[in-house]
Amino acid sequence: MTSALNKSSSPSIRVHGNSARYSVIRRLPVHLVLLAIALFSLLPLLYMVSTSVKADGMEFAVPIEWIPQVLHPENYARAFIRFPTLTFLRNSVIIVVFCLVGEVLTGAMVAYGFARARFPGRQILFFVMLSTMMLPQMVTLIPQFILFRELGWINTFLPLIVPAFFGGHPFYIFLLRQFFMGLPAELEDAARIDGAGFFRIWWSVALPLAKPGLTTVAILSILTHWNDFTTPLIYLKSTRNFTVALGIHLFKDSYQMRFNQQMAYAVMMTLPVFLLFFLFQKNFIRGITFSGMGGR
Repeated sequence: MTSALNKSSSPSIRVHGNSARYSVIRRLPVHLVLLAIALFSLLPLLYMVSTSVKADGMEFAVPIEWIPQVLHPENYARAFIRFPTLTFLRNSVIIVVFCLVGEVLTGAMVAYGFARARFPGRQILFFVMLSTMMLPQMVTLIPQFILFRELGWINTFLPLIVPAFFGGHPFYIFLLRQFFMGLPAELEDAARIDGAGFFRIWWSVALPLAKPGLTTVAILSILTHWNDFTTPLIYLKSTRNFTVALGIHLFKDSYQMRFNQQMAYAVMMTLPVFLLFFLFQKNFIRGITFSGMGGR
């Protein structure tokens, strides 16, 4: 009887094995194309790392020497001590941390209001808020500069930090609103029956359930303000207030351009971004995926 069962099950196993093998072969061209696109996208990064360990004068050699015969890791030390990098790092961390807290908290508060509160003109206000995403940064640059100049905030961190406490970027609000709308309303109703108010439900029920969405917004906020070059360049005048992103601009002077040191500095600036993404990539992808499932 056992042999009969084995004989009857072997064709199905063979069919499943053939279908799985056929599925792999069928997806192979797609995977090869994606691999080629990924490698092409990594070329600037590979060029940056390669140039950062080249000798002076070899940065623009033709053809490109992707793997230098003699490595010069001392370019990293020379780039680090050439300017007050620790001061730049401290300034960047201060700005990133304050903007992170402001955009996550106020963005989540505004998003929860759009998702759960019922008031006249809610949809109109939401669409107006979304329409601001279509405005280029250069359109609002001059009015904002005049405003902050009249407030006396030029050459301080306030123009870079304070706007984050007014809801943050509209995309963050949209992302969190979609996430909040996907949460089960029964949990909030249960908290409301227990006597919890709107703010208490947002803080104790909605925020803990929205951790993937909050993590996504946090990662996007960190990346945005860590890499921001234009805004600090406009409002920060003294070198002691410069950020890490502005430090790259200092390698260009009137006499010479140490391109290998600049690339070493860029690698040091990029490394925290890569570590952040690889540590939290699952939460980031999960938050992006779930945020599109509850909109209605």
